[in-house]
This record gives sequence, structure tokens and C-alpha cells, in this order.
Amino acid sequence: MIHALLVVAHGSRRAESNDEVRALTDRVRESAGDRFAAIDCAFLELAPPSIPDGLERLIERGATHVTVLPYFLAAGRHVAEDIPAEVEQTRTMHPNVTIEIAPYLGTSEAMPGLLLETAGTPG
Repeated sequence: MIHALLVVAHGSRRAESNDEVRALTDRVRESAGDRFAAIDCAFLELAPPSIPDGLERLIERGATHVTVLPYFLAAGRHVAEDIPAEVEQTRTMHPNVTIEIAPYLGTSEAMPGLLLETAGTPG
């Protein structure tokens, strides 16, 4: 099994915002070691690659199992409906590839500590 990770962000008209997601994905790739055979990012809207295109690229590189990680803080419509719908398109076209959607970032147990660390010390 060749396991890949696709980090999915919203996407922005502001190119610098999309570049931040790409840079974060690069840092995740560097930190992951051999946990995933490939790590890439995709965007729900407003920037390439789209979720189906991102999944296709990983599958073309040999992925047989892809974890989609929604880089979202809350379970709005995009997390609850739009991302699953986009993923389902690719599942239908590639029934031999397992594509799972991980819990969105905001559900991480590390989130409270990360917020406090980012806020720093008062005063």
C-alpha cells in the first residue's frame, strides 16, 4: 500500500495566502519522514490544484491510499459537504484507491495548546 496525504485548504484570490499553504505543506513533507510516500496540497476553490486534481496527481504517482486532511478550523459547509462531495468524484473514478477524509484541523487535541503558544505570554 502506498499511502499519501493531501492537505486541503480553502483557497484564496490572494496568491500569497495560497503560497503559505504550499509552504506549510513543504514543511509537513519535511517533517513526515517516511510516514507518507507523498504529501501534497489542494484547494477547494479559487486556486489550483483542485481537490480532484490533487488526488489525481497522487494516484498518478502510485498512491493506493490517500488521506485527505481538511486544513479548516470549524465544520462549516465546506468541511461537512463540499470536501466530501469533491472526494467522492475521485472515489467513483478510482474504486481501487482508498480515499479517507481525516478529521478537520480544528478537532485536533493539540489546538488549545497551539493557540496559547501562538498568543504568547501576557504582558
